[in-house]
Amino acid sequence: MTPDLMNQGAERVARFEVEAARRAAGGAGGTASYGRVLKDRQAVDVSHGRILYLDDVCVSFDGFKAINNLSLDIAPGELRCIIGPNGAGKTTMMDIITGKTRPDSGTVFFGSTIDLLRHNEPEIAQLGIGRKFQKPTVFEHLSVVENLELALKTDKRVGASMRFKLDSAQTDRLHEVLTTIHLLPDALRTAGNLSHGQKQWLEIGMLLMQDPKLLLLDEPVAGMTDHETERTAELFLSLKGKHSLMVVEHDMSFVRTISDIVTVLCDGSVLAQGTLDQVQADERVIEVYLGR
Repeated sequence: MTPDLMNQGAERVARFEVEAARRAAGGAGGTASYGRVLKDRQAVDVSHGRILYLDDVCVSFDGFKAINNLSLDIAPGELRCIIGPNGAGKTTMMDIITGKTRPDSGTVFFGSTIDLLRHNEPEIAQLGIGRKFQKPTVFEHLSVVENLELALKTDKRVGASMRFKLDSAQTDRLHEVLTTIHLLPDALRTAGNLSHGQKQWLEIGMLLMQDPKLLLLDEPVAGMTDHETERTAELFLSLKGKHSLMVVEHDMSFVRTISDIVTVLCDGSVLAQGTLDQVQADERVIEVYLGR
């Protein structure tokens, strides 16, 4: 990182501290922003009661059917857990939703009108679908608040980025997200010094800065301590209703805490669906996944 960029980062942190002090004191006003907000995303029509709809989706890799006539739908504000054995198609399903993999056949809609198969990965992210992979990816040499600031929906061109200053609404949003992800006390810490669980929360916070309608989360509590897992459950439950969440997870205790409906995938299609108690009692699920 060049000295100029380091100085600019230090200045932004200093401004954040000033704005934080202003908020704590109940002050008003704020600095002007020179960042241009990106063009409004296409509206998501959920009038039919579904924010995500997959119908009869198939994809093969070298003759192997990774996804086999998969049909699945999720309601707005729902927190859906996806479970199943390794190789069941969970990751491939999320690859299809986010545009990383194109299916051989089938339909994938975001709301009632947005055909996701007509969009690439960046466009799908702009439409309001955020994805978090299992391993956290944050800028470890930057502070927590700088990571979140980079994720703001602003003009990322060089000139605009050099002139960018947080306005009061953006500072308020940073505080809101920091509070949501349990990292407000750590706002100025270097991200590389956070625990594994805290890095996971930070990456979720970076997604939240984009105000996604749908979040796809792949094994979010893998490697976490019991305390971090508990705090993550609290976080997800606080997001439920405000966002739709699809959570792929193997920790059944965590799944029981957060999810009303659980979908079990096997061999690229839905094997069972219902409450956790219902799917755990299903003989087919016991046979292929849970064991006796």
